[in-house]
Amino acid sequence: MAITKDMTIGEILRSNPEVAPILMEAGMHCLGCPASQGESLEEAAMVHGMDIDALMEKINA
Repeated sequence: MAITKDMTIGEILRSNPEVAPILMEAGMHCLGCPASQGESLEEAAMVHGMDIDALMEKINA
């Protein structure tokens, strides 16, 4: 399944658990917290001050 910036962190981790280390390396250390499960990747990137396009490139590489 392709990952999009509109997917929630929970959806991403359930469908592609191998993405977790990429998110952790980028600074998203709260992947297990309840709030992150319903937050879109784009929202999480914004909260953490990350460039969503650069993060998407890493995920889809």
